[in-house]
Amino acid sequence: MALLSVLAAVLLTSGVFAASRPYNGYLEKQFPQTFYDSYNVLKHTGGIGPYSDRVGYGIDPNPPAGCAVDQVIMLMRHGERYPDATTAAGIKAALGKVYGAGISSWQGDLAFLDDWTSYLADPGLLEQETFSGPYSGLLHAFRRGSEYRARYGHLWNGESIVPIFAGGYERVVETARYFGQGFFGYNYSTNAALNIISENYTQGADSLTPTCLPDTGLLACFYTTRTFPQFEVAAQRFNSQNPGLNLNSSDIVSLMSTATFELQARPHSPWINAFTLDEWVAFGYVQSLSYYYCSGPGDHYQVAVGQVFANASLALFEAGPEHLSMSWNFAHDAYITPVLAALGLDVPSSPLPNNTIPFPNPYNAADMVPMGGHLVLERLTCNATAMSSAGTFVRAVINEAVVPWPKCQSGPGFSCPFSNFTAIVNAAPSFVETCEVAKRGFPQYLDFWWNYNTTTKLNFQNGPISYQEKYTLV
Repeated sequence: MALLSVLAAVLLTSGVFAASRPYNGYLEKQFPQTFYDSYNVLKHTGGIGPYSDRVGYGIDPNPPAGCAVDQVIMLMRHGERYPDATTAAGIKAALGKVYGAGISSWQGDLAFLDDWTSYLADPGLLEQETFSGPYSGLLHAFRRGSEYRARYGHLWNGESIVPIFAGGYERVVETARYFGQGFFGYNYSTNAALNIISENYTQGADSLTPTCLPDTGLLACFYTTRTFPQFEVAAQRFNSQNPGLNLNSSDIVSLMSTATFELQARPHSPWINAFTLDEWVAFGYVQSLSYYYCSGPGDHYQVAVGQVFANASLALFEAGPEHLSMSWNFAHDAYITPVLAALGLDVPSSPLPNNTIPFPNPYNAADMVPMGGHLVLERLTCNATAMSSAGTFVRAVINEAVVPWPKCQSGPGFSCPFSNFTAIVNAAPSFVETCEVAKRGFPQYLDFWWNYNTTTKLNFQNGPISYQEKYTLV
């Protein structure tokens, strides 16, 4: 009898008898009272950590009642990857300094180094999408395509050829391909048409990666080191735990980058736990500073760069789903933050301080452009509600969280009436004027959404990518 009682208790707990289980109002809570987002390291890895959904505002990502999405535009960053050559050089220099100290037995936070091996042994993997581990970039892209087929599949008639647009950089192209395979499934080879858009500056405004030539300080900005005391504290801790080690704060930043990129190629990085949460908070903020001042609202040239995509989105919504119901676009992180700025999204009320960390941080790069980060603009057709008249509205979804415009949220589900969206886009600084595009004789508007190829020849890799061009200034 005692055995039967124990068995019944186990089955009840496991949910086998869940249908007949009475509600216990004292022991069970309808909603949890604890939230752990701020303790997740992925929220402090800026733009060089694996993807994580944005911390949202409690708005349902499903279409509001009485509304339907009839047109969608997405701009997605490539998925998780190995570090680029410049970042890898910094990582290898820091690791060289670590191993060059001649320490035979590592102590304290670096004890794992007795068994750790680098993931950067093959230089051919640099800058490529990762293909292994739970944070794999290729897996992420495929999964995103599959999820969006479930969400936006009603916008495709199952027969027409749908263009996919990718900047001409290998990891961007591969992300687009895997997204397409996830979205179209067996139909990818026949119904998707990959369009590779050159990343050369001569594309002018007809580009997913516009270049503002007058912004001469852009490249130097990204590699400016801003030191916070947390990095020096980490260096002193490692040095004291392992006499003979002589790390500095710059080495610490590179070693933290070692952690974020390892996590994109492997399921686990012991480097993550070598640093405290305080140090990760500082690391994430330094990342956010770079985006804000180098490719975001802190650089008026870059806001103008974002105007290209914002203005083309407005024109595409005006043309309506009859022209192109879905526009899938792939580029880099530094071309998404300008678009957000041009759209008036994620624009802090005052410039970010570069000597203290604001709490809460109004501009968290990990919420905007982690690896695989994406902006989705939805055109909604809505019936009349108690809140608004029938009409067309626009909604922004950033990394799966609905993000309302600060001063345009009177539509269903805090969406923005289309006329107000038009005014927001028209208020952005002109790329053509700010970046002197006409004077240089470059294209003055984005045209490939209207004049695209329907060939399927580029859907799979077949020799060198036609437009494999790096970002070059002349």
